[in-house]
Amino acid sequence: MRIAAVVNDEVISIFDLVSRMRLVMSASNIPDSPETRQRIGSQVLRSLIDEKLELQEAKRKNVIATDSEINDGLAQIAKQNNMAADQLTEVMKAHGIDRETLVAQLKAGIVWAKLVRKQAAQTIDISDDEIDEAFKRLKEHAGEPQSRVAEIFLAVDNPAQDDEVRALAERLTQQMRQGARFSAVARQFSQSATAAVGGDIGWVRPDQLPQELDKAVSQLKPGELSAPIRVAGGYYLLLVVDRRTGTAGSEQDTIYDIVQVVFPLPAQANDASRRAAMSEAASVRGAAKDCPSLLKIGKEKAPQLSSEGKLRAAAISPAMRTVVSRLPIGQASDPIIQKNGIGVIMVCAKSDESGAVTRDEVFQSLLSQRLDTVARSYLRDLRRDAYVDVRV
Repeated sequence: MRIAAVVNDEVISIFDLVSRMRLVMSASNIPDSPETRQRIGSQVLRSLIDEKLELQEAKRKNVIATDSEINDGLAQIAKQNNMAADQLTEVMKAHGIDRETLVAQLKAGIVWAKLVRKQAAQTIDISDDEIDEAFKRLKEHAGEPQSRVAEIFLAVDNPAQDDEVRALAERLTQQMRQGARFSAVARQFSQSATAAVGGDIGWVRPDQLPQELDKAVSQLKPGELSAPIRVAGGYYLLLVVDRRTGTAGSEQDTIYDIVQVVFPLPAQANDASRRAAMSEAASVRGAAKDCPSLLKIGKEKAPQLSSEGKLRAAAISPAMRTVVSRLPIGQASDPIIQKNGIGVIMVCAKSDESGAVTRDEVFQSLLSQRLDTVARSYLRDLRRDAYVDVRV
């Protein structure tokens, strides 16, 4: 078995590395090519090394991921992709991805979250006064313009890595502009705590972001992706999802239960391919009588980009939100040309929720920020004290 790296006294094999790259490319909707493997290989190996360190630390501290937690994680991934757990295994097998590759990634994520919270419990103390102050600031600035922002953070641990990480950031930017999903890329590559939720930061005011990030956000329109932004510690990629003034009582608080079927197209698709995708979408529109039937057709004909879920109106791009808001419940839309293909959507239900922020949400926001800081420091310490021999 060829060795990709040795981490303390444990091996990461070439098989492990190739399997993880297949998983990353499949999950992120990034084309599998020799060029892509060359660009993402180092970052994927670095992630595997970090996970190995996290698992070793968990073993040392008797922290485990239970079978129930792993099965719940697999079920959640299957649900996000509109399939049963056994279907997920079959799809992975068809893509040449070993099931244990995904299980290993899930296990590392579960134990690392437990370790960080355990570490944070010894150092983090969020007082009522802090919550009150943050709550007060939110109320004072409630009417100011806000941006819904998602992030991908790629760390640069030492100057020698800068060119490599910048090249990866540029490659990911290119892939997302060609149709790769931001949330999926964030889950696989981002080294921020928000990776678990697809990079979603939530609604922020200009004063809540570092100056370099605020400047980039202010220059982007909703739906636009930033170029890589160099900051102390690494590179950010930012997506402005939407903008609003005020926080409650608007159409943006509506929550839509949506089914979407998208027939993928490459960025440079020819007219024949576009006509074929348009014809497929029109056929689906005619055949779908309700949300379950549309989802069933999507799983059969376009499983990679078919989805089901609840979305707050504010998280939907303005152009798509206009389409969604005008659709009667249970009626399929006309074919819609999107960045990554041609799709059909159906609104299954909608409800209204107040956008008012609660004290518990303020606490969770403060806690998330502190946990992110603890996690980065904790991992830096593990890297510093480890013996790592990279052989590829």
